[in-house]
Amino acid sequence: MIHFNVPPYSGNEINYIQQAIANHKICGDGEFTKKCSAFLEKIYPGSKVLLTTSGTSALEMAAILCGINPGDEVIMPSYTFCSTADAFVQRGAKIVFVDIRPDTMNIDEEKIERAITSKTKAIVPVHYAGVACQMNKIMDIAKKYNLKVVEDAAQGIFSEFSWGGVYDKKPLGTIGDFGCLSFHETKNLSMGEGGAIIINNPSRDFEAAEILREKGTNRSKFFRGQIDKYTWVNYGSSYLPSDMNTAYLYAQLESAEKIQNSRMHIWNRYFNELKDTAKNHGLELPVIPEGCVHNAHMFYFKAKSLQERTDFISFMKANEILCVFHYIPLHSSPAGIKFGRFDGTDEITTEHSDRLVRLPLYYGLTEEEQTYIISKVKEFYK
Repeated sequence: MIHFNVPPYSGNEINYIQQAIANHKICGDGEFTKKCSAFLEKIYPGSKVLLTTSGTSALEMAAILCGINPGDEVIMPSYTFCSTADAFVQRGAKIVFVDIRPDTMNIDEEKIERAITSKTKAIVPVHYAGVACQMNKIMDIAKKYNLKVVEDAAQGIFSEFSWGGVYDKKPLGTIGDFGCLSFHETKNLSMGEGGAIIINNPSRDFEAAEILREKGTNRSKFFRGQIDKYTWVNYGSSYLPSDMNTAYLYAQLESAEKIQNSRMHIWNRYFNELKDTAKNHGLELPVIPEGCVHNAHMFYFKAKSLQERTDFISFMKANEILCVFHYIPLHSSPAGIKFGRFDGTDEITTEHSDRLVRLPLYYGLTEEEQTYIISKVKEFYK
């Protein structure tokens, strides 16, 4: 059976986990946590990076740091994972869902402004499949209405957005007020469960973020020798990942180029070898707009109908290949109906999400397995 996903493993993970154990420091903010943060801050120059227990907790921190309160409204796409909404619902916000673009499955930047009301506090663009939203327009809207922007870049590590001027090869997660990464086992790099919050205005937000992450204490300043004792100074929680988890991640950060090259090779092979099939059978392959550098997080195509997608997934499973669809639009879920509303008409979100199917893509997928997957896709459409 060819699995849909296999968590990445580069080779040094066990050694580094053993080092963390030998250091007698397996809780949060140990040696490997600091190494990972320093490594990521080189990828995101000018920003500060704090590792968290998950991408969800990074979003929760961002919601708190944005000052979201009961009654506020937060704009985001419906086509996303529930964590994107959960983080703001927990703060008492009403979620305002906006339709997506048919090419990238990202929020339609042209439909954001009309969804803004006097209660709107933030915009949360989701960079689907590691392909950037149209961030120049989103940031212009946010500036016009004095709104916070939280980038859900859970799938976007190593991806970039360029649009000239201040948007010259900007890493995803560094454009808004905050960016949120995920290192779940399904992501390009993993620590099992884990994430990070990117703080793009450190002078304004970093100290508050540290306190929030450290259970409301100024413990981080104490360990840096900036104060002689630490104490409880505000509300917070424990968002620190175990140093054993970050040891696993650090091994992958060291091998990131190798992992990324492998994923990009698979993505490009799928695209090049399936484009004729797509053209001949009315399928839609991923679109990478001008100015976007993607990270080969996933490879999907859109079948012509929900029934065709269902038949395709069944055919592939019968041939020992696991393919999956993705999100059920949040606005149609029980919680989405309870905690949110859809602004305007759902023209794209449901219809396109019903047709999208993902092929296996992970570090370690062999050439022979890739060939077999491609052959079976072509066989189904023959």
